[in-house]
Amino acid sequence: MSEGFTHRILVVDEDPAVRGMFTTDLPRHGYEVLAYGSMAEALEHSLESIDVVLTRLLIDRDSMLLCRAARARSRAIPFIVMTEVANMAMAAAALRVGSFDFLVKPLQLSAVLEMIERAIAHAAHYLESGMLVGESVPMVALRDRIAKLGPHDAPVLVSGEPGSGKEVVARALHAASTRSNGMLFIVNCESSPPASLFDVTLANFSRSGTVLFDEIGELPLEMQARLLTAIQERASVPNLPIGVRVIASTRHDLAELVARGKFREDLYFRIHVLRVSVPPLRERGNDILVLAHEFATKPLSPEVEALFARYPWPGNVRELQGVIAHAMAVTTGDRIELADLPEHMRVVAPASEEQLVSLAELERQHVRRVLERCKNNKAAAARVLGIERKTLYRMLDRWSASASGSVPPVLPIVAA
Repeated sequence: MSEGFTHRILVVDEDPAVRGMFTTDLPRHGYEVLAYGSMAEALEHSLESIDVVLTRLLIDRDSMLLCRAARARSRAIPFIVMTEVANMAMAAAALRVGSFDFLVKPLQLSAVLEMIERAIAHAAHYLESGMLVGESVPMVALRDRIAKLGPHDAPVLVSGEPGSGKEVVARALHAASTRSNGMLFIVNCESSPPASLFDVTLANFSRSGTVLFDEIGELPLEMQARLLTAIQERASVPNLPIGVRVIASTRHDLAELVARGKFREDLYFRIHVLRVSVPPLRERGNDILVLAHEFATKPLSPEVEALFARYPWPGNVRELQGVIAHAMAVTTGDRIELADLPEHMRVVAPASEEQLVSLAELERQHVRRVLERCKNNKAAAARVLGIERKTLYRMLDRWSASASGSVPPVLPIVAA
């Protein structure tokens, strides 16, 4: 981001007059603007550090590609749809495809500025309140560790299950650092093309800020070597330190990947100077209900609260957000009831003294039950669980390799 700007706005519109308004007026209010005439043109440029996207309705292929590319950097990026039609059908269509809100042309600068401010505040709320809220022992310890490690310049490895909030922790570390006035550059190691990944890395190493290598365990060995070389070469030049702090996140046990030859040991030691472990939601006790009430705009019934407390949440906070979104979309009453929850949650057996099991085993029981209801369709089961398919495969592989040799038998299904 250019010096003097607070946020970066991406605008895609065929009308040169509309683009001209944004590029002329928004910089006066502290916004850097990237404006393109088509989705395809926008896709040809870097989408690093975008805070808000303003575009047409996300219905064609290029629109969806743009949405996917931007949200690969951060799932919190809000999209604002610009349209010539002001009606409820357009509003519903915009929200249905994941837009934050919509603006009706001709655009009024005051309305544009007000909506951009709301969108940025919404994204900040999503990232900050969504996963670091709570007073459980693990969360208090996590916030203390972030406060302690934030001011240091040493690399940090953030580990945790999918959906537990690793990106949020990385943002909190950046905010607590001496580089907080700089940008946080996010490199998604799962979705970024190798050349793009390396170019972004080199371009940002000379700037002030933080680079997050999200899910670094997915980085191919060739790119691991190039990344290691880039870090070492910058660090070896006198009076030319790396301009950014390096944070890496992973769902994997990197030490195990090193032992299997899937991750470079020298890179592992370069990034694993400081360590932050993000607790899974199932270990956060009453934080589950605190988060549920944070996400919902209606109260939860006692039955729903009891179910949430015993459910294993394999998809962690991300799954909880999805469950609440589903319930809010289908509920017709004054509170969220069991009938408003996704079907796979309503078949979780109630706990009893005869069925007390560990959290790890309860998670396995639930995964097996979802697989059975999905007729062993791994892709469908992963969607229901709110996790990626390869994560499900890793869980099944781990359980099959355990001492028991198989997934334990399923508890009786009890309908809500």
